[in-house]
Amino acid sequence: MADVLTVAGLKAYYQTNYFGVQREVRAVDDISITVRADEVYGIAGESSSGKTTLIKTFAGAIHPPLRIVGGSMRYRFDGQEIDPYAVSAEELNRLRWRHVSYIMQGSMSVLNPVRRIHRSFADFAFSHMDLPKARFWQAVEEHLERLSLSPDVLRGYPHELSGGMRQRVTIALATVCRPGFIIADEPTTALDVVVQKDVLALLDDIRRTLKSSVVFVTHDMSVHANMADRIGIMYAGRIVEEGPTRALFTAPKHPYTAHLVASLPRIGDATRKPALGGRPPALSDPPGGCRFHPRCPLAIDKCRTEVPPLETVGADHRSACWRSAEVEPLTPPSGASGEEVA
Repeated sequence: MADVLTVAGLKAYYQTNYFGVQREVRAVDDISITVRADEVYGIAGESSSGKTTLIKTFAGAIHPPLRIVGGSMRYRFDGQEIDPYAVSAEELNRLRWRHVSYIMQGSMSVLNPVRRIHRSFADFAFSHMDLPKARFWQAVEEHLERLSLSPDVLRGYPHELSGGMRQRVTIALATVCRPGFIIADEPTTALDVVVQKDVLALLDDIRRTLKSSVVFVTHDMSVHANMADRIGIMYAGRIVEEGPTRALFTAPKHPYTAHLVASLPRIGDATRKPALGGRPPALSDPPGGCRFHPRCPLAIDKCRTEVPPLETVGADHRSACWRSAEVEPLTPPSGASGEEVA
């Protein structure tokens, strides 16, 4: 299967210099991953692990104080290789809508609260679809209807819609140009479980229809169990484990992944879930060695002094842990094998 996105040694830091005080936050620190054609690649981890910063780099949405300080990133579309940081602003804008779309966290971050929804479609999509105005609006209405949305929503304001409807409109806006690569940042945040299920089903249907690759970001492992083909686990700005979804749920090879899986609720299981002690480190001053070692139950002296490489531990499975062979496999929640997680 061809790779659509290749990231190698990527480093993206927030760098500030105020009143003579320099500060650097290593939000994305030496990450190497690939995203393949027609797959859902999940990114999971606690808050402040660097997930949103990572996908900002994928979208080319880099603004000071965030800077790319190392590594490379390449997209491949129609046999052409594109470096989003080596093209002009105009070319980058075309790339974002014609090939790469970004579903941001929170629908109100996208929809202007004082403008009718049709203005958002005109502002973002019209120039990229290369259609006469009448045909453009016909295509927009047809796209909305495919997503079970009435074209009447175009005449409304965002506050007149429910949270679920706004999120569906946001997804429609991000996919109306039929992109080959979709970035979804916590698309189900603040939605109740029934609406969440509908939104996830909508995203999956769009992906299958467009045959797009999707990078899906959420801290909710049960959502990943139902959506992702492969998952990258982030901790303190780094990928600590990556592999097929079922492998990560049934046989995690990093203690942090094992904790995330063990924390999931299961129907009929009333046992108390073990808490992970400590807190994620400050990315302005991360610990040496493995960044997880202050919280890790398997940590040894080597973990405190040497950075573990992300090495192959199974079929399409990588882990950055000196003791990966000693991580105990856990029983997966239903959903990692194709059923729904409660």
